[in-house]
Amino acid sequence: MKQIFNIPSHVYGNNPVYFSWQKKQGSYLAVGGVNRTVHIYDRHGEVVDDITLPGNCSGLEWDFEGNTLAVIQEKSGVIYLWDANSRSQKSLDSGLRDTLTYLCWSPFAPLLAIGTLKGNLLIYNHITQKKTPVLGKHSKRILSGCWNSNHILALGSEDRTVSCSNLEGDQLRSTNLRYEPEFATFAEMKSSSETSSSSVPDNTVSFMVGRKTLFLLNLDDPDNPIELAFQARYGNIVGYRWFGDGYILIGFSNGFMIVVSTHPKEIGQELFQSKAHKDVLNGIDVSIELGSAASIGDNCVKVYDLNDLQDTSAIIQLDQVETGTLHKMNWSDDGQLLTIATNKGELFTYLTRLPILGDTYRTTTLCLTSLLEVTVSDILHPENTTAFHLVSEPAFLALGQHHFAVGMNNRAWFYCLGANRRTGPLVEKEYLGTVNKIYLNGDYAAVLLNNKIQLHLIEGDADNERGSRMFPDKETDADDLIRCCALTNDFLIFGTENSNIHYFYLEDWRFVNEYRHTCRVEKMFPDTGGTKLVFIDEKSNGYCYNPVNDELFKIPSLPNKVIGCIWDSNPNDRTVFVAYDEEVVLTYIQHRDIVSGEQVICVGETKLPYGYIPLIFYGGELKCQTRSGKLVNLSLSSHAYFSNLNDLTPEEIYVYLQQLQEAFLNACALKRYQEAWKLAELLNKQENWLFLGKTLINHLEIDLAIKVYRRIGDAAIVLSLLQLSNIEDRKVLAGEMAVLCDQYDDAQQLFLESSKPYRALDMRRDLLQWNQALQLAKSLSPEQVPYVSKEYAQQLEFNGDWTNALMNYERGITNNNMEHDNSCKGGIARMSIRVGDIRRGVNIAIEQNNKTLCKDCAGILEAIKQYSEAATLYERSGNYDKAAQVYIKAKNWNKVSDILQHVTSSKIFIQYAKNRELEKKYKEAASAYEAGKDYDSVIRVYLDHLKDPKEAVRIVRETQSVEGARAVANFFQKLGDYSSAIQFLVVSKCNEEAFKLAEEHNQMEQYAEIIGDDATSEDYIAIAKYFESVGKALFCGKFFYKAGEYSKAMYYLLKAPPNEVEEALDIAIECVGVAQKDTLTHQLVDYLMGEIDGVPKAAGYLFNLYMSLKQYREAARTAIIIAKEDQAIGQYRKAHDVLFDMYQKLLSQNIKIPNEMVQNLMLIHSYILVKVHVKRNNHLVAARLLIRVANNISKFPTHVVPILTSTVIECYRSGLRGSAFSFAAMLMRPEYRSHIDEKWRKKIEQIVRKPDKTEPEEESDNCPHCKSLVPQTSLECGDCKNTLPYCITTGRHMLIDDWTECPNCGWPSLYSAFSEFVADGETPCPICSMTVDPKKVTLVETPNLFGKLGEIE
Repeated sequence: MKQIFNIPSHVYGNNPVYFSWQKKQGSYLAVGGVNRTVHIYDRHGEVVDDITLPGNCSGLEWDFEGNTLAVIQEKSGVIYLWDANSRSQKSLDSGLRDTLTYLCWSPFAPLLAIGTLKGNLLIYNHITQKKTPVLGKHSKRILSGCWNSNHILALGSEDRTVSCSNLEGDQLRSTNLRYEPEFATFAEMKSSSETSSSSVPDNTVSFMVGRKTLFLLNLDDPDNPIELAFQARYGNIVGYRWFGDGYILIGFSNGFMIVVSTHPKEIGQELFQSKAHKDVLNGIDVSIELGSAASIGDNCVKVYDLNDLQDTSAIIQLDQVETGTLHKMNWSDDGQLLTIATNKGELFTYLTRLPILGDTYRTTTLCLTSLLEVTVSDILHPENTTAFHLVSEPAFLALGQHHFAVGMNNRAWFYCLGANRRTGPLVEKEYLGTVNKIYLNGDYAAVLLNNKIQLHLIEGDADNERGSRMFPDKETDADDLIRCCALTNDFLIFGTENSNIHYFYLEDWRFVNEYRHTCRVEKMFPDTGGTKLVFIDEKSNGYCYNPVNDELFKIPSLPNKVIGCIWDSNPNDRTVFVAYDEEVVLTYIQHRDIVSGEQVICVGETKLPYGYIPLIFYGGELKCQTRSGKLVNLSLSSHAYFSNLNDLTPEEIYVYLQQLQEAFLNACALKRYQEAWKLAELLNKQENWLFLGKTLINHLEIDLAIKVYRRIGDAAIVLSLLQLSNIEDRKVLAGEMAVLCDQYDDAQQLFLESSKPYRALDMRRDLLQWNQALQLAKSLSPEQVPYVSKEYAQQLEFNGDWTNALMNYERGITNNNMEHDNSCKGGIARMSIRVGDIRRGVNIAIEQNNKTLCKDCAGILEAIKQYSEAATLYERSGNYDKAAQVYIKAKNWNKVSDILQHVTSSKIFIQYAKNRELEKKYKEAASAYEAGKDYDSVIRVYLDHLKDPKEAVRIVRETQSVEGARAVANFFQKLGDYSSAIQFLVVSKCNEEAFKLAEEHNQMEQYAEIIGDDATSEDYIAIAKYFESVGKALFCGKFFYKAGEYSKAMYYLLKAPPNEVEEALDIAIECVGVAQKDTLTHQLVDYLMGEIDGVPKAAGYLFNLYMSLKQYREAARTAIIIAKEDQAIGQYRKAHDVLFDMYQKLLSQNIKIPNEMVQNLMLIHSYILVKVHVKRNNHLVAARLLIRVANNISKFPTHVVPILTSTVIECYRSGLRGSAFSFAAMLMRPEYRSHIDEKWRKKIEQIVRKPDKTEPEEESDNCPHCKSLVPQTSLECGDCKNTLPYCITTGRHMLIDDWTECPNCGWPSLYSAFSEFVADGETPCPICSMTVDPKKVTLVETPNLFGKLGEIE
């Protein structure tokens, strides 16, 4: 708070003073003290008048209008009256021979009450000058008093009584108190009764009693006064004030301040309590206008907000005064000035609230910052701030481009801005009436006064032609009254009483536009250029007006009492403006280039803080003037989050998700597309991108819309927009965009106004809106009417409007477009049938010879039960099934028979067969039943009527018909063919019946064979028990096994007779594998080992047992034993197959393969390959393989001599003479020589006698592991020591770049050798013996080098 002036203590002799601010206007401060003078000060501390008294001032007070000041003094009974308007004074003799001690004016009338030392009273009417003395009102000094609105006077006296009197001084009531009453105040206290109501609002008078309690007397209930007492620690009451809705603020001497309520349910309750001052509190005051309270004490004054007394809004520190001397304070009625007095007579006046005066010009503001100071600042350049001292306190001000004006009443002072400004006013003007408002631009001032406007130059000669002009004038209605006006750089705009808005163009000095509204315009707010105008009419409706084309758009959702509107000063947001009242600010935008037409929409609402006056709107920030004269920024909710989008963290995005969503919608509405894009990315919602895309389309922002829809991934709309991007005609483009936005009526209007009106017709046709399309076709393109009529008819036909569809089909005939006319004739045919003209419709359909048309017409005829015509048309359309179906409905069986060869529907065949059967044409019926796949009926006809069981059996076997099988079974049972009967009973699922029949006729084995695996466990148990009863152990065990009775099954299987042991053991092994029970396993093993009957069984059974139990390691060992046995007796293929099968199973189970198995399989396979290559004349390959086998000849004991003989012959034949000699020498041993075949004996002996040990070195290839050279038939690398995979075709080791695998078993082979080996498509794989498709043999690029070797033990 700023100190305005102070009055030193010596002026009033260092004694307490009486002082009071003028009521209402607050222009004068009256101060009186011991110097026998009352000084009248103005608001700046200047003395404007004095009242000289014969004695010291003992009281003073202003009347309720602030026109008259009344003063009393100690020495006489004279009252001194000072007139504020004329600054004159007069004396009034009270007529009382007594010292005057108290005076008070009524706050509602010019009534003055004066009390005396002896308790007498004088009531004075200042208007009538009537004096009413009342003697003896009290017995002692009158201390305080007050009036209410009903002119009741309440007085408190030293005699400890309170009196209430009327205007004539008559006593209405008197109440005795315990202590002296002080500080009387009338106020309103709520009544406890809902039905009771007071005749006056101020129905309660309150007094401080002995400075300890507060006495409340309700005039509506005077018999029940209330006296409120307070805690002793608070101290004495130093003051109280009523405020709000029946609340009292009370201050106490110990520094406490409380609030109590007078509401009936809260009476006396402390709603608030605070230690306002540490040591002492001297007084309190309340400014209702300001909404504040103040307390004085501890050398300071504290100011509080009445809405929140916890909030200390300001502190005035008075360190310059003597401690403990602060006495009292008084606020002016307008709350602008607060005067504080000490008990030494010193006064301090502070400015607590400035008159809120401000104006703007573009981005520059002019604000009253002190009573005699204004400040000019630019919001874009805050450093350019200048303060100006004024010659007088202003009541209004205005800002222009180069000047500003201030003034009051009918005078105005113009000051210059800029570098050439002067210290004082540039020009002073005096007008013919009181100025309501001044508007400035660069050169002119427009002064609104007395419903007229005086337009004049600020500087220059006002007498020239363009120097000055009054409005209205003869060019307008001279008697019209101007209600509002505005001034831009180019235009003077004003609204008149007759609802006219006039535009006066300054450059041409003439009127250029006039618009007549429906009612009187009260306020107007143009943009900077004057080309857009917001105005408010007398109905509180707001409009946005375009003077160029007189377009008017209503502003939605305006506040009820709009104070003002401000256009955005940001060049990028010139279509945005705000409207505000005392509580809210609404943001609007005027959309111009928009598909749906120009409009004004409300974007957002922002709460306006109390006391804020908006001045400038720039880019989402509202610059407001506060009550203290400061400028503050108010961020609008419509622009929230636009400035700091890049600074948001993911956590903040989550917290402010709803606010960001609102910001996104606002950004779209405000055409802030860059911010909208960022917000859409932050929110990451598909619906937001779609909304942004539609908004851009609506505003014809093609390029941005394409980017958005590309971001979404909507290729269809992107392609559509790309096609539209080259359209130059804005109407066509807007129309296309309206179509995309589903605004079809707007689109039609835009197309019709464009260079392509036919596009409106195309749109209506695309939308299937045929009435509109026909109207457009008639006006735009009559030749299109037939085509539109046909399309319309198709839509009507679909909707079931047959009559109108027929009419439009007939209208669609062109007689020059055959395809189109045929389509119309088809429609005529259908609709004719629909409306009942069947003959016409059928004839047209037949004439057209169109299968589809015939089918459609037939369907319609069938629906209306015209079966004969329908069937005929179905037949002509080639739909024989439907034709036959309709013929059947018509009972025309002959027609059905004629077309039966074309029918495919089973249902029709069955219906026809039933008819043939009724007519006893059984062969035709059987054929029809069979064609209709009703096999039960076919079988029934063959058995019952045609007596042909052979055909019936055929049908049953082909179809597996259950019912048919039962019928056949019954037929055979009657013939005594029980085996066949049992077979067909099983097929018909009559197992129980079949069992009984088999049991009765000793056909159980046939039954068991027939039933197979498709039976229940109960069936199997029944069969097993039967075989148990007849002593057939094998069958008994077999069916107990199938029934899951594994123990019983094992018991009987091991009792099978010798001729059935082999089959029984196979079943027993399978049984053990399924049961997985150790007891059964041990039982079977004991049997196989001969421990039960002393006869060991073949090892193959043991092998099968291990395989069944999935004990692959034991099975592998057994397989090796079996293979050795087979190999020992020369059964090499059998041994090969056993080892290979076991090898594959071990690989599939990921079990380590015994090395012995690997070696044995490799040797046996090498020996088997010899015969293959000898037949193919690959003698060198055969020789190398025989060398490998001969080196392990002990593995082949049965054929030692033949193998060695073949090795010698093949080696000799292949040129391997050294190897041939070596093995020939082995044959010459005594144990082998006698067994040599005579055919080769001499040859071998010759090789030994004439040794030739020359032998070419075996070719080498790269090791697939380490690339070292390894002989082709060597299966171990000497360098890396890895066992090498071998080729199943040649026996050589594999090559990494010549690798293939058998498509069946997956074993490796050299691609070159294997593909040649199986080229004919019939030669099987050498190792798995399965035929290989040559096309499936492919080169493996990344082979598994250990694949078929597995993990070798």
